[in-house]
Amino acid sequence: MSSLIGRRPLLAAAAALATAPVLPARAQQRRRIRFTAVFSDQDIRADAMKGFQRDLAADFDVELHLNATLFRQGTELVAIQRGNVEMANLAPQDFSRQIPAWSVMASAYLFRDVDHMTKVFASPIGDDFKRMAREQLNVQVLGPLYFGTRHVNLKPRTRITTPADMRGIKLRMPPGETWQFLGEALGANPTPVAFAELYTALQSGTVDGQDNPLPTSRTMRFHEVTTQFVLTSHLVAYDLLSVSARVWDGLTPAQRAAMQAAADKAIAESSRRHVAQEQEMLDFFRAQGLEVYAPNVDAFRAEAQRRYLASTQSQGWPAGILDRINAIR
Repeated sequence: MSSLIGRRPLLAAAAALATAPVLPARAQQRRRIRFTAVFSDQDIRADAMKGFQRDLAADFDVELHLNATLFRQGTELVAIQRGNVEMANLAPQDFSRQIPAWSVMASAYLFRDVDHMTKVFASPIGDDFKRMAREQLNVQVLGPLYFGTRHVNLKPRTRITTPADMRGIKLRMPPGETWQFLGEALGANPTPVAFAELYTALQSGTVDGQDNPLPTSRTMRFHEVTTQFVLTSHLVAYDLLSVSARVWDGLTPAQRAAMQAAADKAIAESSRRHVAQEQEMLDFFRAQGLEVYAPNVDAFRAEAQRRYLASTQSQGWPAGILDRINAIR
């Protein structure tokens, strides 16, 4: 009798296991994917990545680490390469530090707009650059994540039509050789000023203007101390939604297809919302009494590309790359 009593718990446990629901194999194999980015959870891109997270919930446990809480800006690529994180939002400038050819993808007037950028990355040119990243950086690029186009914002009322009109303009550009060269390529006198000091620098006349995406200019209230926005469209700003090549290779074909589809959807949604936001900013600045107009962008593009090709900035670029990218419509 005592032996039967001792066996009852074991029999009950076996019965419970026999009647427990069996989870599908895919639910048992949800893979952990940590994603790191410096943008905040209030950013449009954060909403897009939350959609990415939801779309892959059946197969992946996607963790979103935003606002540089996991890795600080500029360290994410090395973190992926070392296996410390699975996914990241990476700046093209980070790629160019290890692959000189990639510096063209961060140059001014490379892309006409977000649509042109999307087409370039979907073309054989984009395939070539993704292959470089794959073979030399061990990173699988899922696509470019757009976050705005940079324009010139000035305090003087000087009408700007061509780069010649920018001569003598003290244009604040971020510190660093690449950014200072960009200011020169616009025809201006680039002046390095810390971002936190920029409002005061515009207010006091230390600089005549600045360049940023329109939403940034509104957030920082630069319109309060300037008179005009010149829609130079000189830099289509984007980062690269990327995953470790080692992680990518460990996925099944179906999982890769699902991840790429979720990435494409997130990228398209981010682009759509950013473009709509930029249009809202144009309407807002005009309502505030600022002049908003487009210069001769073709003249700016021609001059900027001429300067890049004549400088050391283009030493590592593939031959004829600008002509090939310009030809994509």
